[in-house]
Order: sequence, then structure tokens, then C-alpha cells
Amino acid sequence: MTERVWTAGIIVIGDEILSGRTQDKNVAQIGTWLNVQGIRLTEVRIIGDDTDAIVAAVDALRARYDYVFTTGGIGPTHDDITVDAIAQALGVEVVIHPDARAILDAYYAPRGGLNEARLRMARVPAGADLIPNSYSGAPGIRMGNLYIMAGVPHITAGMLDALTGSLEGGDPLVSRTIGSWAAESEIADLLRAQEKSHEGCQIGSYPFFREGKTGANFVIRSTDQSRLDACAADLAAALEAAGFATVEGGI
Repeated sequence: MTERVWTAGIIVIGDEILSGRTQDKNVAQIGTWLNVQGIRLTEVRIIGDDTDAIVAAVDALRARYDYVFTTGGIGPTHDDITVDAIAQALGVEVVIHPDARAILDAYYAPRGGLNEARLRMARVPAGADLIPNSYSGAPGIRMGNLYIMAGVPHITAGMLDALTGSLEGGDPLVSRTIGSWAAESEIADLLRAQEKSHEGCQIGSYPFFREGKTGANFVIRSTDQSRLDACAADLAAALEAAGFATVEGGI
């Protein structure tokens, strides 16, 4: 029986990401977190602050994957349109979540109070639940298989901590890396044969050019440690037999 693989997609939302003014860090931390939960990150889209683009991305990914995470566009300003766009995609209204309002009211009480801009961060698609935010008060949002997160990485990290253990997943991927001063073109058939002969393992090849010569690091991934170790041993042996010394852990 084929093992159930749980999958996820990420939609990174923000003109500032596309322009290069801000470098995204959320994909790496969400991807790492998902792997620990036993969920395979399968697709990432980066789109601007455009309602039609957000609706199209949400519609596509939520139908394709078990979980979809969005980052960005849930702040207090006029261009924070993620909640409105997702509500449109789901065909529901935008409402003020009473618990979110209470959280924000308490958070901003010593900071000048809850004004109209700050109240925007209590807006959610009707029927949504909240994701706790221990850093800035404004919660994330959960709506079905959608997880609407902040764009600020350390705030998203806190929201991920709050979600830890709450999403159903499978076995996490484990990996090993083997390095060799071998050009990909010389060992492509060898790599293909090794992956084919080790069910449940994937071999990724990452070439480099250093010290005037070419080489590659081979990353073997599997959800089964024994299969992983067997594949790594056989790959190293095959490379050595072909005349290429190997380095455990990569070069």
C-alpha cells in the first residue's frame, strides 16, 4: 500500500517581495516546520498585492494540496488586502472576529488604544478561527485548509509554534548528503539507476564549480531511515567504483 503523503503550498503575498525591496524568509521557515510535521511542501507562489491574483492562487492551491499557507497582507493599512481577497475566493463576507477584537483591544490598551486602522487586523473571512500571535497581538487566521499568516518572519514563527502538532501529517523526510568531484553529465545514468533501485528514496543533484573543477552534492531523501541509509551506502559505493571519491556530508 502506498504511504499517504500530506502536501502543502505557500502563497507569498507582497509587492515588496516582487520588487526585491524585501527578501522573503518565510518560505524556508514554513518549509522546515512542515517537514517536521510530516507535510511535504510542494509548491510556492509569489504574487503581488492584487485581489485577482490572490483569488486565483488561493483557488488553485487549496484544491490541489492538503494545506495552504499565505504570508503577508494582513496588517492595518489600506494595501493589506489578503483577508478581503480570500473571503472573495471562498464566497463569504469579511467580519470582525470578536475574540480578535478583544485580543487587540487588550494589546493596544497601553499603546494608545484600538483605532480604526488597528481594528482592521481583527477582520476575518466569516467562519474563520484564529491562530495565536504571542508577539504583536494581531492573530493569524485559519479557514478550512487555509492558514493566513503574517508577513513578518518572527511573527510567523510564533504562529507556527502555536500550530505545532495540530495538523495531520505523515512521517517527516530525513536526508543524507554525499559529495563528489564528479560532473553531473558523467554520472547521470548512475544516479538514475540508484534512485530506481531504492524504492521510497529520492536523489537530488546539486552541482558546483570550485577550485577550477566541477563537482556535485547528492542529497538523498526518504521517510524511512533504513531505506535512506541503504541508498546512501549503495550510491557512495557506485560512485567510488566509477572512480569518484565521495565525501559524507557533502563538499
